[in-house]
Amino acid sequence: MQTIFHFDVIVIGAGHAGCEAAAAAAKMGAETCLVTMDMNKIAQMSCNPAVGGIAKGQIVREIDALGGQMGEVTDATAIQFRMLNRSKGPAMRSPRAQCDRARFIWEWRKRLENTPNLSIWQDEATEILTENNEVIGIRTLWGAELRGKSVVITAGTFLNGLMHVGKTKVPGGRCAEPAATKLTHSISALGIEHARMKTGTPVRIYKTSVHLVEMTEQPGETDFHRFSFISPARPLPELPCCT
Repeated sequence: MQTIFHFDVIVIGAGHAGCEAAAAAAKMGAETCLVTMDMNKIAQMSCNPAVGGIAKGQIVREIDALGGQMGEVTDATAIQFRMLNRSKGPAMRSPRAQCDRARFIWEWRKRLENTPNLSIWQDEATEILTENNEVIGIRTLWGAELRGKSVVITAGTFLNGLMHVGKTKVPGGRCAEPAATKLTHSISALGIEHARMKTGTPVRIYKTSVHLVEMTEQPGETDFHRFSFISPARPLPELPCCT
């Protein structure tokens, strides 16, 4: 049974950064492997199904200008669009889209699966392999060795992840998903310091449990404003937000 596989670039983690990194490397001609624990969670919108907003919307447009795909995926899966800060000058205006979370994942997966030179590997990266003080690849939970000239780590909240719910602490990278503790220990063993950054996610509530009549409706804009310069215009469903 083959346990050693060779690539040019190995990307650990298929969040937004990992997807862009893998797609960029593959488009440049490198044999690329994108490693993820769950192919059904590629580019998962963990915190909320929105892309853009003040300052962040400009970053998505810059990613698009550099050849990234986040803007195109957002345009293909958007269900509402708003331009924030319209009362201010053009430099202060920021695009924001609400997306279909499930379609966002599948749109990214479809694009990656159809990208030449790119393979998706469902497994957990557990160890960084080195030789003569140089990174030569990774080892996975299922015992495979993926050898590569470059290893890109985009593991996000999974590196030694810890979730807080009230006063309860639970190890994990995301709800019901394990933290990448072995990979974190492997990185530390190489003398690389790691730290944990905090992110907050609001609680989820049932729509039927909310008195929407007490809230202010925020309808989307009728004119479709694209995040990507090359996306075709399309009508959006009239799904309002409430505050």
